[in-house]
Amino acid sequence: QVQLVESGGGLVQAGESLRLSCLASGMIFSIADMGWYRQAPGKQRELVATITSRSSTNYADSVKGRFTISRDNAKNTVYLQMSSLKPEDTAVYYCKREPRYYGGSYYPGYWGQGTQVTVSS
Repeated sequence: QVQLVESGGGLVQAGESLRLSCLASGMIFSIADMGWYRQAPGKQRELVATITSRSSTNYADSVKGRFTISRDNAKNTVYLQMSSLKPEDTAVYYCKREPRYYGGSYYPGYWGQGTQVTVSS
């Protein structure tokens, strides 16, 4: 059974940094494309960043230059380093295994439960 467990959220002041972690289990992590998404109150869930199995990355324009996504396949973990945080970054942050075909098999998308990030001004 696939499990994605996020950690590292919390309350910080504007300009500070946080690092989120997502520990994956029940899956072949090294072949998975992974992503971080966020959902602010009253808003739709949005893409923050993705990283492929080959470590190619993609970022939302709103976080480029401030956030960095990375992965450690030996630890089955994907990270989101967030710097220069702004109040508008306040949201629940979700880890996701992106759906993909690999080696003739289909791997569906899967979400973690989320971790709250609150940035005060």
